[in-house]
Amino acid sequence: MIEKKFWNGKRVLITGHTGFKGGWLSLWLKFLGAEIAGYSLNPITKKNFFDQTKIKKIFKKDIRKNIQNLKDLSKCIHSFKPEIIFHLAAQPQVLESYAQPFNTIKTNIIGTANLLEIVRKLKYVKAVVVITTDKVYRNANENIKFKENSALGGDDIYSSSKASADILTYSYNKSFFDKRTSLASVRAGNCIGGGDWTKFRILTDSINSFESNKVLKLRNPKYQRPWQHVLEPIAGYLMLAKKLYSKDGSKFSGAWNFGPNSKKHLNVYQFAKLLKKEMRSKSKIKLFKSKDNKEKHTLDLNSQKAKKFLKWKPLLKIEKTLSLTAAWYLASKKKQDMMKFTLNQIKIYSDLINKRK
Repeated sequence: MIEKKFWNGKRVLITGHTGFKGGWLSLWLKFLGAEIAGYSLNPITKKNFFDQTKIKKIFKKDIRKNIQNLKDLSKCIHSFKPEIIFHLAAQPQVLESYAQPFNTIKTNIIGTANLLEIVRKLKYVKAVVVITTDKVYRNANENIKFKENSALGGDDIYSSSKASADILTYSYNKSFFDKRTSLASVRAGNCIGGGDWTKFRILTDSINSFESNKVLKLRNPKYQRPWQHVLEPIAGYLMLAKKLYSKDGSKFSGAWNFGPNSKKHLNVYQFAKLLKKEMRSKSKIKLFKSKDNKEKHTLDLNSQKAKKFLKWKPLLKIEKTLSLTAAWYLASKKKQDMMKFTLNQIKIYSDLINKRK
């Protein structure tokens, strides 16, 4: 279970709090009673989860600085004195890394190094969760499920930068971190849910088309992805952070996968058709094969470690995931109170976790 008793009053820093996943995590922690601070750049898209849910007011500190700046990050951490840190600040896109390779490297590698270098000298930080991605694995399109000890790598700068951040986390843990502070990296990807407006993503492209009944053009419609609702891996992050915080926290340091259960995942076309139905859209879907092929055909994770040692498990089938996601965007279009709406979805998911036990 994810207990309010543990999280109530805990001082938690989230880097990347203005992003999609960082926003959902922030609201869940607020729901649990934590005192939270955020360190991030401004949202990268005009439409974004942070502004639509109006969550700025939930933070004790809302600092808009670059993770690349060691001095600014250090000042933030020393002033807030967090007990737990979730590190999500990143350049999060494969295609953007082709346009901005060096900035991607500085943000994803140097930014992570900055955080770890500061924290290794502090006594009050008890647990650090570094969020990387499922794309850290060396992927030869062999249709296998990657385990935490699978080889890391990346053909593109985004993937290699995240793999580097993951290796760096492991090295810092082995070299400097002891039982005083526990450190882990978590790997998940293809998270969907309300409020993600990041460009070059199938969800964003689909929502933009379906909301206005315009034609949706799909590149690489046969590519498969392990889509999961954003709350699924976040639940794992919260469970892991609690374990890291405990007196046996060092036993939970290291890498963790959080992926969906399905033996066969939807391809891009199947995903779009189901989402179109949930959005009650009249859009047409047109298929074409991208000539500029920079993405892998398949990608999947083995999450047995999290299931065994954290008692975590994904709870939502893809149909329910798309239903919750579509409901969020439809509610937003009707200008509902999106913080209240999002908190309600978090409560629904939390109740599922509690019922499972």
